[in-house]
Amino acid sequence: MARTAKIAEKAAKSPKKALEELSQRGPHEVLHGDLALVGLPGLVCTPRSGRGLPAVAFGHGWLQPPRRYLSLLRHLASWGIVAAAPATQRGVFASHRLFTADLRTTLDICAGVRLGEGDISVDEKRLAVAGHAMGGGSAVLAAAEDERIRSVATLAVSETMPSALEAAKRVTVPGMHLAAGRDLLAPATANAEPIAKAWNGPVQLRTVKKADHLGFTEGRHWTELLLHGKSHYGTRRLSRGLLTAFLLHTLADDTRGKALLDADVPGCPIDTEHSTDELVPT
Repeated sequence: MARTAKIAEKAAKSPKKALEELSQRGPHEVLHGDLALVGLPGLVCTPRSGRGLPAVAFGHGWLQPPRRYLSLLRHLASWGIVAAAPATQRGVFASHRLFTADLRTTLDICAGVRLGEGDISVDEKRLAVAGHAMGGGSAVLAAAEDERIRSVATLAVSETMPSALEAAKRVTVPGMHLAAGRDLLAPATANAEPIAKAWNGPVQLRTVKKADHLGFTEGRHWTELLLHGKSHYGTRRLSRGLLTAFLLHTLADDTRGKALLDADVPGCPIDTEHSTDELVPT
C-alpha cells in the first residue's frame, strides 16, 4: 500500500459520517497469522499486501486472551494497518515490565520480518502501541521507552508497576484514551484521567458512557465471573472507529477521520478538562 498522505481531500464532512465509515470494514482483504512462527506467541492481522505499512502492537487486558480483540485487529488490518497482539503475561501475576518488553518485541517483529508471503513490509517510522486495561498501561510504558513509537491509544487503561502515570510524563507523542463510564475495576478518575493529565504531548480523553471494563472485548470468557462487565457491541463499534481514525491520522497522514477526532460523539464525549485543544495537528 502506498502512503496515504494525499487523502485529505476525501476527509469525511461530519463526525457522524466519519464514524459510520471508519467503524465499518475497510477496503483491504485481511490475512491472519501466528506470531509464534517468528518467536513470540500471539496473533497478527495484516492487509493481503503492501509495502511501508503502519503497524500497531496491541496489549491485552489482565487474564484476557488476544482472541478477545481479534475483530479489532482484523478491522485495523482492513484499513491498511498491520495489527499484532502478543499472547504473553496472561497469568494472575502478570509482569507489566515484561509485557511492555513484549509489546516492543512485537514492533520489532512487525518492522523486521517480511510478513505474509513476502508481499508485506512495515515502515519502522510508522509504529504505534495500544492496549486494553493492563495492556493499555503497558503501552504507555512502551511509548515512554521507545522513540520509534509515534502514537498511543488505550481502552480502559489501568495503572501498572512500574507506573504508567509516571511514564506518561515522558510521552511526547499523541495519545488517545477511551475510558469506560461504568468501569468498576479501572475507573477514569483513578486511571485514565491522571494519565491524560500527566501526558507530555497532545492528548485526548473520552468516556464511553455505557461501557464497563470488559465492554471493549468480544465473545464470552470465564473471567466475566471474576471481572466486571461483558462484551458490548456499541462500545466496540465506537472504539474501533475512533482507534482507526486516530491511527490512520497519526501513522499514515490520512485525515478521513479528523472530523471524528475533533468532535464529541453521542455517548462518547471529549473530556475537555483532560484533553489538549487539538489531538492531531493537520
